[in-house]
Parts: sequence; structure tokens; C-alpha cells
Amino acid sequence: MSYTAFVDIDRNKEELKEELDSIEFQLFRMQENVKEIAKKSEIISIDRTKEENWAVIYVDKKSTTFQIMLHECTKPFRGNWDSAIEVEYKNERTIHICDIKGEENKGFGSVLINQLKEIAREENKQFITGDIVQRDFDHVHRLKHFYCKHYFNVNIDHSQQSGEIIWTDS
Repeated sequence: MSYTAFVDIDRNKEELKEELDSIEFQLFRMQENVKEIAKKSEIISIDRTKEENWAVIYVDKKSTTFQIMLHECTKPFRGNWDSAIEVEYKNERTIHICDIKGEENKGFGSVLINQLKEIAREENKQFITGDIVQRDFDHVHRLKHFYCKHYFNVNIDHSQQSGEIIWTDS
């Protein structure tokens, strides 16, 4: 066996140990975070982010609106979410996205949009809609990519700086 093979084995062992330590730490944090989050909100899922970190997904529902929130288990929960989707019930068949907030490019939005679709299916809602407004136009291409990736129809009027998104459960 060559020297390079031994170095690779040692590096792989070290990488594996670091990954296991990170998972163990996140599971400890998850246990503590779940206790804190459950005091005020309904926990609906545990999921992994794009960076393979564990996250707690929870919801606060009101009569006509609700918010789905995500807290990544790399740190303690101190009452603040890392990302959230605010939605409202438009009618008996439609949930409307009012806003998506939080850190970008971590996969949080994808985790939350998948949870929103699951809620829509559980509640027998056929549509999820949303608006693209003028304040979104500094990142409209990224929004279009995000929604298309999640099977939304995206209609954008660049001259009016407006648009709409529609997801249909099929």
C-alpha cells in the first residue's frame, strides 16, 4: 500500500470522526431545542438542510393565517427562527404565501416549501399561490428559479415589476 493510501485512510477517519461529532452535537441541540420550541409552537417535522444539518420545523396557526418556521440545530433555540414562511388561507381551496424570510442559500426555503405542500395536501388545499412584487425584483431571477424548482408556475411581468406563482396539487 502506498503512503498516499495511508494518508487518505487517516484523513477519511478524521473526517468521519468530525462528522459523527457534529451529528452528536446537533442531536443534543435538537433534543434541547424541541423542548423549548414545543412550549409555544407545534413541531411538525425534523428535516435536513442543504448542508446536511438537522433542523426543527414548527408552526404557529391562527384562524386565517399561519407561519411555518425552521430552526437549525447547530445552535441553541433562543426564541428566533432561521427562516419562515408566512401564509394565509385565501379560500377553502387555496393557501397564499405572503412572505418568505430568513437566511439565503442554505436550503431552508426548500425545506419550508416542502412542508407547506404537505400541509396543503393534509388540509385538502389544491393551490398554493403567491405574488411577486416590486421589492422582489432585485432577486427575481433567483425567485423564479426557486419556485420553478418546486413545480410552481411562475408568471412575471417585467414591465410592471409584478408577477404571480401558482402550485397545483396533481
